[in-house]
Amino acid sequence: MNGAVYSMTGFATGTEALGTSQTITIDIRSVNSRFLDLSFKLPDSYRHVEAKLRELVASQLKRGKCEVKLGYQSINTDASTNPITASRIQSLLAQQSQIHSFAPSALPLSVAEIITLASSKSETNSETASEADVLTLMQRVLQEFMQARALEGGKLVQAMLEQTKALRRLRDEVAPLVPALVEQQRQRFLQKFSDAMQDSGGKISASVAEERALSEATAFAIRVDVTEEVDRLGSHLAEIENVLTRANDKKGQEMGKRLEFLIQELHREANTLGSKSATLQTTKIAVEMKVLIEQLREQVQNIE
Repeated sequence: MNGAVYSMTGFATGTEALGTSQTITIDIRSVNSRFLDLSFKLPDSYRHVEAKLRELVASQLKRGKCEVKLGYQSINTDASTNPITASRIQSLLAQQSQIHSFAPSALPLSVAEIITLASSKSETNSETASEADVLTLMQRVLQEFMQARALEGGKLVQAMLEQTKALRRLRDEVAPLVPALVEQQRQRFLQKFSDAMQDSGGKISASVAEERALSEATAFAIRVDVTEEVDRLGSHLAEIENVLTRANDKKGQEMGKRLEFLIQELHREANTLGSKSATLQTTKIAVEMKVLIEQLREQVQNIE
């Protein structure tokens, strides 16, 4: 699974027969979490393997709330698998005779009771899986678990790449809007002061009016300039795509944390873009960006 993107959400289960009397089952399930949180639910007879099970899981996971559950179940047997034999009956009668020597008033066994006892297990089933059995099963289930997480992670990557493409299209729509708006406002300021000069009856010179118009146009351009925000949006989107498409180069499997930081930066630039907006169109684009960024944030929260 080297180079895969893993979702923190996953599930896998596996069962192994233990001789002819029991089966053991291991379930692994996980959900998203900022840190690695492991919990184990094991019968007392299997507690001795918890440390090694924990080591196996921790070697594969970096983040997520993960629960490992181990259970065992007896396999029902019938008379065909435990046939009645003369030795079983003799053993029961010998035990009955011994009991009667201490308790003469005890009732003798009936034929039905002898059949039931003779056809059942004659000894307590104390069979348990060896440590090697449990670890072998755990490795198999853990491999299936990682495959399930990788499959879900691949789906998350595709969804996120589609969202970054949509954000890039919105970013490209914003880029040409501001220069056009600045030029439009510049012409308006020039016309405004030209009209003021004419109304003043020549008291305001043409050079002063033009200088004042250009000064206000410059101030307006600075106020609504989002060139830096647009550039940074493009840079953050490129880095997100880079992280998603070069999973095999990620350091320490910390992809999720890196993406969370980049999403935070995207949100900051979209907020600034909205606050500097001077047209309904740029405001609408900023809002659409925020919606997509929130969707990205939800996806990222499930990536390890």
